[in-house]
Amino acid sequence: MAQVTGGRLHANPRRWLILALGLAAQTASCSFLYGIPFLVPVMRDAEGLTLAEAGTVVAAPSIGLLFTLIVWGAAADRYGERLIMALGLGASGLLLVYAGVGTHPVGLLFGVFLAAGACTASVNAASGRVVMGWFAKSERGVAMGIRQTAQPLGVGVAALGLPPLAAHFGFRAALLLPAGLAIAVALLVAWLVTDPPRPPLVSGERPPSPYRHATLWRVHGASALLVVPQFAVSAFAPVYLVAVQHWSPLSAGWYLAVVQVLGALGRLGSGWWSDRVGSRLRPMRVLAVLSCLVMLLVALGDASWPWLVLLALALAGIITVADNGLGFTASAELAGLAWSGRAMGTQNTAQNVAASLTPPLLGLVIGDTRYALAFCVAAVFPALAVLVIPTRAEHP
Repeated sequence: MAQVTGGRLHANPRRWLILALGLAAQTASCSFLYGIPFLVPVMRDAEGLTLAEAGTVVAAPSIGLLFTLIVWGAAADRYGERLIMALGLGASGLLLVYAGVGTHPVGLLFGVFLAAGACTASVNAASGRVVMGWFAKSERGVAMGIRQTAQPLGVGVAALGLPPLAAHFGFRAALLLPAGLAIAVALLVAWLVTDPPRPPLVSGERPPSPYRHATLWRVHGASALLVVPQFAVSAFAPVYLVAVQHWSPLSAGWYLAVVQVLGALGRLGSGWWSDRVGSRLRPMRVLAVLSCLVMLLVALGDASWPWLVLLALALAGIITVADNGLGFTASAELAGLAWSGRAMGTQNTAQNVAASLTPPLLGLVIGDTRYALAFCVAAVFPALAVLVIPTRAEHP
């Protein structure tokens, strides 16, 4: 067990196991949250749904997640990471088992997905909080970078597993894959995760809210602004490659899969960089500048040479996701241990709101062919983030 002595955290060799379990929990969560869209074709055939109805069902987990992130973060602050992670992930797995067996009306399926998304939100703040608690400041950038690779890993698990299961056994049976992952990882978390040590508090003392000052609000706002170019690329690159560059869907999928792997490595690299320089916000500001420039390069490539737009899209897929772990780490460090769960929940809420709004609003800008204009618009948001990031608030 680690000890806090003289304000320093003595490294516990089990911290890497705890990080692996936090990564596994987040991966299981993402395989459900981002995997449901892979079931849309089979779901529509089985249930006779319109595309709008299927889209509404697919949106349910994200809606549930969005409205419960801060609540779960507060629960993790109060009751500990292991309990909250295991409880929420296990409950989401059981709800998906219920959805996967038997036949349910579409309205009930929407409600189950909504509740499962709300439960799986527990992992977002709690897994980040347990990493923050067990890793020293000089290691947190890399540790949080590793945790942030859960999203591409979860998407990969869903992409490889859900379509063939749905094709052979139906979309409801395919839900048992993310359900089984969630339940198995929840049991491992309950068994093996240890909550990090917490500094003792004077009886009756309550740590003051870090939100009385503007610093955390600025970090959340800057992170939300930096989500816009990320989702501009992820949402529109597939259709752009097929409709404008005349690639086959299979070729576009392979190209973007490679970019996603490189993006995961970029998150690790930015975390390592932040550990070396002892700052999260200075690298975050540099990445904001690069995000702005690379989105302008994508727009230039669309208006000029195909080889340039392909190179720019690859660079954008790496650069625009590299800041994610930095924003989470900075939020938790600036908030302090007592408020870190709520801070990461608020951080994730702001990012999810921006991610939800980006595709429809940029879609209006694009229309049928105005991709270059949309990429230029997306470049404005990281430029604003450069001004918002409170780099002077970080202690040297």
